[in-house]
Amino acid sequence: MTNTQLTHIQIDNYGPWTVTPEPRREVDLQTLQSRLYADLAQFFGNRGGYTFFTRFDNMIAVSNGLTMDDHDMLQESVANRYPVTMSLSVATGQTPANALETATEQLQDAGSAQDKSRREILRGRHIDDEFRTDEDLRIAHFDVNDATGKYTDQLSEFDTFIRIEQGYASLMKYMRQAYDSLSFFVGGDNIIAVCPEMDAEDYQDAIDHVRDDVGVELKVGVGEGRRADEAGMAAKHALEECRATGVDVELDC
Repeated sequence: MTNTQLTHIQIDNYGPWTVTPEPRREVDLQTLQSRLYADLAQFFGNRGGYTFFTRFDNMIAVSNGLTMDDHDMLQESVANRYPVTMSLSVATGQTPANALETATEQLQDAGSAQDKSRREILRGRHIDDEFRTDEDLRIAHFDVNDATGKYTDQLSEFDTFIRIEQGYASLMKYMRQAYDSLSFFVGGDNIIAVCPEMDAEDYQDAIDHVRDDVGVELKVGVGEGRRADEAGMAAKHALEECRATGVDVELDC
């Protein structure tokens, strides 16, 4: 049984800040967002976690292994180095979607994302070490079959981008609705999904859906572990097995 710990990261009062005392240059906002994401990716990554940028003013981290004290330290570090602060909500669940719903509700209960008085909220609880197992996380690593040959070397960059994003959007929506999984685009033609317990037929079902829906063909390697980096590396090795053998789905769990 999976036991996913997720952290919902939200920049405090970000919308109003971007236009106060007057609208800020977009290039400066993009730079702040990218630097903050990089710092968060490094912080969680150094502790075995994964961070996904989603909308940048809101981000999601797979934080199995991190304590509430770790999250408090992250808030302090960001507040010392950036002109914005952020609120964090930590929750666990047997499915990733359930964990994130709980984390989001905890932030919403603390006040609006654009409430000036709601600053550096830290809510939730982490999974105690005594309840952690080597099967807590399932990570699925999808990529597009022959993306270079079909798209990158054949189409304009923007048309290639459209095709990859169509595949991502179809997979993201279907995995959420059918399997309570959360899928994130991570660059190139790669998508990482945080999943509950699923079998090979479930992953094949998702791949078939994307092919039938938007005509994009995928393969996937799946791994499990105590932390996101462990499960993710197992998934990468399983994906390499897909490439070597030509199968659509390979489970290393």
